[in-house]
Amino acid sequence: MKSKRQKLFVVLTGVFIVNVMLAEYIGVKIFSLESTLGVQQAKILIFGKYFSFDLTAGVLLWPVVFVMTDIVNEHFGVKGVKFISWLAAILIFYSFIFTYFAIKLSPAEWWIEINKSKGIVNMQSAFSVVFGQGMWIIAGSIIAFLVGQILDALIFQKIKKMLNGKMLWLRATISTVISQFIDSYLVLFIAFYIGSNWNFQTVLSIGTGNYIYKFAVAIIMIPVLYLFHFLIKSYLKNDNLKQED
Repeated sequence: MKSKRQKLFVVLTGVFIVNVMLAEYIGVKIFSLESTLGVQQAKILIFGKYFSFDLTAGVLLWPVVFVMTDIVNEHFGVKGVKFISWLAAILIFYSFIFTYFAIKLSPAEWWIEINKSKGIVNMQSAFSVVFGQGMWIIAGSIIAFLVGQILDALIFQKIKKMLNGKMLWLRATISTVISQFIDSYLVLFIAFYIGSNWNFQTVLSIGTGNYIYKFAVAIIMIPVLYLFHFLIKSYLKNDNLKQED
């Protein structure tokens, strides 16, 4: 590779895709944020449902995805974000296909009960439940991811032009807040309202709770975004790359 800019794009793409892929796979676990932090459950009344912060484990990695998206957008524009988003979506679909075939492989008889002493009666069933996802969940996840990413990129660039490249924190926050509002409801609507017959009230309740978390994270991650931006500007300083304040 001839330039630091090219190397940077490869590194950012790699970090972005690894975090997206991991978020998809560990997302099958639902954890209690309140219990993890050792506090009482929130039990917030949202659309007639009491919501506590029982979240997918994938949210642990989405803050990194938010930051990577905004960093790529800042230095490589909408085309850069579209490229890494489509590449990630294709690789997610690819991984789901081979996971499906792995589940369908006939298990060795001795392997099925190999962890029986640890409370896992059937390894094949455990493997299928952990790694297997319904088609509607897969479809909802990929569609919501792409829509959220592309919307984030477009809003970010629109605000960047309006502000003449200033106030990175503002355009990053607004683009993330709006795009994740769509993402939070779209994935649930496709995966569970259409795919699993959840009622609309439940989708609104859980979607709102997830969005509250993502909104808070977007604010918390602002200093991290500036740190990455500073490090990248320092790295590219002698690479003939036009920089903006």
